[in-house]
Amino acid sequence: MWLLSHDIKVCDSDLLEGMTNWHCHLLPGVDDGVSAVCETNKILKLWETMGMKEVWLTPHIMEEIPNKTAYLKNQYKQLQEQVKDSRIRLHLAAENMLDNEFQHRLAKEDLLTLGSQNQVLVETSYYNPPMGMKRILNDIIDHGYTPVLAHPERYMYMEMKDYREIKAMGVLLQLNIPSLFGFYGQEAKTKAKHLLNREMYNLTGTDTHSFRPAEHILNRKISPKMIRKIKSITA
Repeated sequence: MWLLSHDIKVCDSDLLEGMTNWHCHLLPGVDDGVSAVCETNKILKLWETMGMKEVWLTPHIMEEIPNKTAYLKNQYKQLQEQVKDSRIRLHLAAENMLDNEFQHRLAKEDLLTLGSQNQVLVETSYYNPPMGMKRILNDIIDHGYTPVLAHPERYMYMEMKDYREIKAMGVLLQLNIPSLFGFYGQEAKTKAKHLLNREMYNLTGTDTHSFRPAEHILNRKISPKMIRKIKSITA
C-alpha cells in the first residue's frame, strides 16, 4: 500500500488498460498526423501492449485541410485491411474545426460522428473563439448532434466560467491526456488538472500525431490518484 501512494510510470500502470481513445491522428497521409501505415501499425502495437481496446481515428477537417467524407472512408477501409491483425478495434470519425467549412457540412449533415450517440468532435483556434461560437454549438445540438469539444484545456481564451457555460448547454469535454504531463505548456496542464479534479471531462484521448510522443508518454510518471480520476471518465 505504501508503494501505491507514489507516482509510477505510465508504462507500469493500468492507465491505458481497457481504454477507448477518442481522439488521434493515425489515419495515414490525410492531415498533419502519421504519414505512413507502418507508423500507424507501430503505434497500435505499442498501445496493444498497454491494453488499449478501442481507437477512434479523428482526422482534421477544416478549410486548410478540407477532407471529404468519401475520401476519409476510403482511406479508412484501406487501413483496416493493412492492420487487420491488430487486436485494437478501430473506428472512423473526424476532428472538425468550427469554421465556414464545418457550417456548410453541418447544413448538409455530412459529418463523421463519434460513438453511437451522434457525437461530433470539434475544435477551435487555440487563441480566439470563432465568431458566434455558442450559436454554432447550439446549431449542432439543434441538428441532433452532441458537440464534443476537443482538448478544452488548450484554449487560451477559455476560463472555468466558459467551461461551465458550455457544459450547461450540453457540450461534452474531451481530455487530451498529454496535457496532464505538460506537453502543451504549463497553462494547459493547470487547466487540465482543474477540469479533471472537478469531474468536468466526459471523454479521454491522446491526440497522437506520431510515434515518438506516444512512446514518450509511457515513460512519464503519474500519481495513482490521477490514474483513478482519468479511468473514471466515461462518455
